[in-house]
Order: sequence, then C-alpha cells, then structure tokens
Amino acid sequence: MRALGALIVSLAFLAGCGGGDGDTTTTDSVATGTDECASVEAPEARDPEPSEAPTEPLDASKTYTLTFDTSCGSFTITLDQELAPKTAASLVALANAGYFDETIFHRVVPGFVIQGGDPTHSGGGGPGYATVDVPPADSAYTQGVVAMAKSGVETPGTSGSQFFVVTGEDAGLPPEYAIVGEVTDGLDTALRIDALGVGDGPPSQPVVVNTVTVGES
Repeated sequence: MRALGALIVSLAFLAGCGGGDGDTTTTDSVATGTDECASVEAPEARDPEPSEAPTEPLDASKTYTLTFDTSCGSFTITLDQELAPKTAASLVALANAGYFDETIFHRVVPGFVIQGGDPTHSGGGGPGYATVDVPPADSAYTQGVVAMAKSGVETPGTSGSQFFVVTGEDAGLPPEYAIVGEVTDGLDTALRIDALGVGDGPPSQPVVVNTVTVGES
C-alpha cells in the first residue's frame, strides 16, 4: 500500500483526498491503551522479488480471514469475496507466502487510517503486480473497513499489497479504493495503533506485524 498526502511518494493513496487533514475524530490514547504496545525495534526493510497475481479464485463457499499478530496486539480481517474477489485471493496468497511478516505500519494518521503492507517500509513497495476490484459507487469507508491503497493516477480499485484500516468514524474517501473486508475482531488493537499517530507519517514508535495467518471456515 502506499503512503499519501504529506509524504509525497509515488504511491500516495490519498492524493487529492485531503491527506487526512479534514474533520476526523481524534482517538483517546488513554482509552485505547497505548501502553499495551510493546516497545520493539523496526525490522530491516526488504525488497521481495516480484511475484505474479494468483490465477485461481478463492473457494466461494468458504470464509477467509487474515489475523495480524502485531506488537500492539492482534486483529482479524474477514475478507469480502463479493466486493473484492481478486484482491482477496491476492492477499491470501501473499499472507501464505509470508509477505507481510516482519513488516511495519509505515503510516498512521490518528482518527483516520493506519496503513501497512509494504516490506520496503518506504510507502512505495508492492508485490510486482496489481489487481483491480472496482468498489461500488455507494461505498463508505467507515471505522473498521479495510481497503487497498493506490496512487492518484491508478484506476479505481487498483490494488497491490498495501492496505489501510479506517480508524475514524468515517474517512470520507471517494469510492476509489478496493474494499477487501473489515476488522471483525480486535478493533481495539487497530485503535491502539491509531493512538500512536503523530501526524501523517510513521507512528511515534515502531508497530511491527510479526505474522499474518490465513483462516478458512
């Protein structure tokens, strides 16, 4: 996924969307318990070899989840195959390959979004391919929604590996970012990460994704 706004990198996902400087709800750091985040060092950045998008869809009869074990706790995303079948299959393949392990949340905007999924830690990394799942025109990016970052020049619904979790009540974004699912467990963890935000950029301390585990039911 890709950094945006003030970071001014080529994959800035909120180019033209205000960069999180609009009316947002600031998260109370006491209520979210930032002291529950372990003090850790950021892992070394890495630049994985480019890969190819999966050619087979996920089993439509199953529900897939991604559980993120982080230095602030864990949270689980339930993937939405109806809204983003290609992106969901891509994220499952990347997670199974360990792509997200030992990465960081490189961008945290309090009361807006937390963003990760880039092993290069630069805000410009990706898997070497893109999928496209155009979101519905009435899409709403409300708290707990998980969507995919893209640059301002990419077509709506374009996805690489960088994702963001909406932590504000409503991010107020246009329907341009593929909605891949929602946080169905551990939203408090996402809010703890949010509370470490100090603007539009890296959080006040490293937040590390240790592992991402795929679940099926």
